[in-house]
Amino acid sequence: MTQTDLTLISHHLCPYVQRAAIALAEKEVPFDRKYIDLSNKPAWFTAMSPLGKVPVLQVGDTGATDPLFESSAILEYIEDTAGRPLHPSDAIQRARHRGWIEFGSNVLNTIGVFYSAKDTETYEAQQAKLRGLMERLEAELEARGAGPYFDGARFSLVDPVFAPVFRYFDTFEQGGDLYLLTGLPRIAAWRMELARRPSVQGAVHDDFAERLHVFMCARQSVLGERFRRMSPPPA
Repeated sequence: MTQTDLTLISHHLCPYVQRAAIALAEKEVPFDRKYIDLSNKPAWFTAMSPLGKVPVLQVGDTGATDPLFESSAILEYIEDTAGRPLHPSDAIQRARHRGWIEFGSNVLNTIGVFYSAKDTETYEAQQAKLRGLMERLEAELEARGAGPYFDGARFSLVDPVFAPVFRYFDTFEQGGDLYLLTGLPRIAAWRMELARRPSVQGAVHDDFAERLHVFMCARQSVLGERFRRMSPPPA
C-alpha cells in the first residue's frame, strides 16, 4: 500500500474510528484521515455510508464508489491485506477473539445508553450493567493469566477495541469523579499498558479529553448533570 491508498473517514470522538486507526498504526500502514461533523453530514458521506456512520475506509481508486463500512469489517480487511498479523493463527482462538471484539462493541453500546440516561433508574441500571460487563472481562483476563495485553505478551485485534473503551473511563474519572473499575486489577494493568502504546496515543488528537468532556457536559442526562457539577474541562 502507498500513502494515498487509504483514507479513513472519521469523527473526532468516535471509538470505532480509533479501532481502525490503531490497527493501521500497529501494522505501519500509512493512511489519510478526513473528519466530518456527524450532526451535519455532507452529502458525499451519506452517499458512501449505507448506515450513515463512521468509520468508512476509502481504498485506492475504488474508494469513492466502493467504500468499506462498519469497524469490524474494516479491521478484518486491514488484517487480511497488511502484514504483522494481529489475529491468532489458531482458528478457535481467532474465533474467540472475534467474540471478544463483539463483547467490546456491547460495552460501547452500554456506555452510550449509560451516558444518555435521562432518569436515575435507567442510569443506575446501566451503571450496574456496565460494572457487570467489566467484571466478566476481569474474569476472562484472570483465566488467561499473564498480560500485559488481552492475549498475553502479544498485541492482538482485541486491544484496539478496548483502548477506546478505557478512554471513556478516563473521562468518567477525571471529569465526572466516577470510578467504575475499582477493584479490577487486571483491567487496570491492561488499561495502563494500552495508554502507553504509541498507536493508541496517536489514534486521537491532543484535545480529545477536552472534546469528550464538553460532549458529556452537553448531554441532557443524569451523567451530563453530574459532569456540569464537577470540574471544568481539562486545559
